[in-house]
Amino acid sequence: MNTASVSLGASVSSQSRFTQLVLSAFLGIFVIGVVGFSHIEAVHNAAHDYRHSMAFPCH
Repeated sequence: MNTASVSLGASVSSQSRFTQLVLSAFLGIFVIGVVGFSHIEAVHNAAHDYRHSMAFPCH
């Protein structure tokens, strides 16, 4: 195995972690920001109950 393939593997791994971090951040923003403030009562209540179960202060 040469140095180029090792560097490429580390770069892909770093890029993969960054992509996972960004996607999980967007998912969290969606769940709290969009679903949490939904006007559909069942969706809002599900998000509200989840926030309480995770000890997230919501009111």
